[in-house]
Parts: sequence; structure tokens; C-alpha cells
Amino acid sequence: MMLQLALIKETSKRSFQTNWQTIVKIVRTVRSMLLLLLYRYTPLTPRERSIEDIFNYMAIDEGLVSSGQPTEGQFFWIKAAGYTAIVDLTTDDAIDNTVENEPEIVTGLGLKYFHIPVDFRHPQWTDFEKFVQIMQQLSEDNVWVHCLVNARASAFIFKYRTAILGVDKDEALWDLREVWEPVGPWKEFVYEMDVKR
Repeated sequence: MMLQLALIKETSKRSFQTNWQTIVKIVRTVRSMLLLLLYRYTPLTPRERSIEDIFNYMAIDEGLVSSGQPTEGQFFWIKAAGYTAIVDLTTDDAIDNTVENEPEIVTGLGLKYFHIPVDFRHPQWTDFEKFVQIMQQLSEDNVWVHCLVNARASAFIFKYRTAILGVDKDEALWDLREVWEPVGPWKEFVYEMDVKR
């Protein structure tokens, strides 16, 4: 009988320790997940964050910026920095680094949202014409243009600045080359094709 009580007591003790260890692991995991969510989606971080931290950030002027794909949390930074419109040039089938519910997030923040799905392998003039119309519509707004890595965005902005706004090509080319050197169909798009007015 004593042996049975000792075994029951030892089994209960081990069970309690196992349960307690499991609870501690769960609490640590939940705590880590909450800290990750706080870091990613709120301004509560150990260091100052900036819109310049957004992938391939390129400020063209005070009211025009291009970049790679912002994260969900970075759209809050963009709004806080005074931007009022987002122009998204990613394609609908792009899965890497895109924000699935970007239109809802952006419009939920009170920002204007425009999407032109530009095929990276085959840029179309009709897409650029849509871009021109949107940019002219947003002439009084602070505009953030993005794609996945800032290749499409920087090329469209280059073409818009030189062909529509009349900015010197060498000046605009300097900004473009800060991001990338267009190749393939983009080289033709940027350097050779004239805008049909």
C-alpha cells in the first residue's frame, strides 16, 4: 500500500512537472508571437522606423516616392509620413512578398489606392497610359508608387517624368540607376520608345 501511494505521488509529481513545462512552453510561444506582432504591426519597436527602411526606397521629390513592396505594417508608416495615394504595379499572380489584402489595408487607412498589374516580362504602353492618367489625377497628392522590387515603378516614373513632365533625361536617369539598370524589354521601354500623345 505504501509503495502504491509512493508511486502515485511520484507519478502525480512527474505529471505536474510535465504539465507545468508544457504550460511554460505555450506561454513563451504566445509571448514571442505577440512580440512579433507588436514589432511588425505597431510603432512599438526598440528602434525608430522610417519609410526609408522600405525595400528599395527612392524619393523622387517631396511628393513622389517609389519602392519595392511595402509590408502590411509599412503602409501605416507611409500614411504617417503624409502620403495620400498608393499606386501598385504588381501583377495579380505575383505571390512573393505581396500583401494579399493590400487594397483593403490601404483604403482602410484612408489612402487612395490604384492598381495597374504590369507584366514584368512584357510592359505594355496601355499600362503606362493608365499610369499617366492616374498620376495626372493625383497631381495634388503625395504619391507612393511600388511594385515588387521597384523596377517597374522606377521605370514608369522615369518615363512619366521625362516624357510627360519634361524633366531632363540625365537627371531622371540618375534616379533610375540608383535602383537598377533596365534590361530586356524594359531597356526598350525606358530608352527607345516614344510616348504616343
